[in-house]
Amino acid sequence: MSEHEFPPGRRLTRRGLLAGGAVAAAAACVPTSAVSDAAGRASAGPTPLPGGDAVEPFHGVHQAGIATSPQTFAVFVGFDLRPGTDRAALTRLLRLLTDDARRLTRGEPALADTDAELALLPARLTVTFGFGAGLFKAAGAGHLAPQPLPAFKVDALQPRWSDGDLLIQVCADDRLTLAHALRVLVRDARSFATVRWAQHGFRQSPQVRAPGTTQRNLMGQLDGTVNPRPGTADFERAVWVRDGWLRGGTTLVLRRIRMDLEKWDAADRAAKEFSVGRRLDTGAPLTGHAETDEPDFAALSPSGLPVISEYAHIRRARVADPGMRILRRAYNYEDGLSSEGRPDAGLLFASYQADVARQFVPIQQRIAEADLLNQWITPIGSAVFAIPPGCSPDGWIGETLLS
Repeated sequence: MSEHEFPPGRRLTRRGLLAGGAVAAAAACVPTSAVSDAAGRASAGPTPLPGGDAVEPFHGVHQAGIATSPQTFAVFVGFDLRPGTDRAALTRLLRLLTDDARRLTRGEPALADTDAELALLPARLTVTFGFGAGLFKAAGAGHLAPQPLPAFKVDALQPRWSDGDLLIQVCADDRLTLAHALRVLVRDARSFATVRWAQHGFRQSPQVRAPGTTQRNLMGQLDGTVNPRPGTADFERAVWVRDGWLRGGTTLVLRRIRMDLEKWDAADRAAKEFSVGRRLDTGAPLTGHAETDEPDFAALSPSGLPVISEYAHIRRARVADPGMRILRRAYNYEDGLSSEGRPDAGLLFASYQADVARQFVPIQQRIAEADLLNQWITPIGSAVFAIPPGCSPDGWIGETLLS
């Protein structure tokens, strides 16, 4: 009997799972003791806190990790498909990764998980998949691929942080949970793809800043004030695609933006606030008192100049129509220090929108043309992905494209 077959009681091999492509059939042959034993061992330890048990639903019309309240930690991984990966191989890959994700996000070990105890506290884990141009080409559907961004004059893009055929975004409120999920997913993807880049990010935790409040970035700014709110008609129009194979999905533009924090530190507070157009302490526009006050772009100073400069960030990034805004779900990154003690730090700017060309590109063109913040920030990585819709409990991510 071949090792690719899974009779009752025989050890499941990952090689067989990858070769067979029948994830559901393989799952039926896994001894139930694998999960119950791990759960029993975990129950002998300290009782987990409520946050550790928290589950974000994996199944649904939309993938989780987009409208989901942002978790504390995230990692974005870009993959290049191995030569010869065709439509059938992509189907096997995505069925396998979907099965991994649905198990891990509900606090269960994945198939052949050798460290099952690490999977038992999901901590609001979400796994989100995105498709780059190379995946569409491998699937014979190149005409459906997202279009690349135009060149922006502020960009200093590095190949090691850009592009990719497949994206896996993993988010959780616990760093250990995230690390384990990442290990499982990358292990099961590597028969089909190689890692092109991995970018880790963080936000202030729920113990520090209440969920739903605007986060601060490493420059001290409140980041994401004017964001569409999940559950509203404006959010539905701004974020979700409404027709075609991508209906219920969205698109992601991921930009790695390096911050020159030492140069920022050298600027005085007035210069920082003038460049942004908001107060650093409250996030209020320079013409208001509270973060959510509408900026008065017509207001003039006693000298007759605009209170909010025509080159201030909030003016350059402004979109009047709420249904044409982008959903910013950004994470800070900090990748250590140089030998001179300078931080390698910045922002993983994750922008979700229904239409990249109509929503993201015009904003970025205005920012690139003349934004005072460009003195301190430089985009060094960029990638665009189609984010497929979610799936049913019996389905898999990508079936609307590959079935």
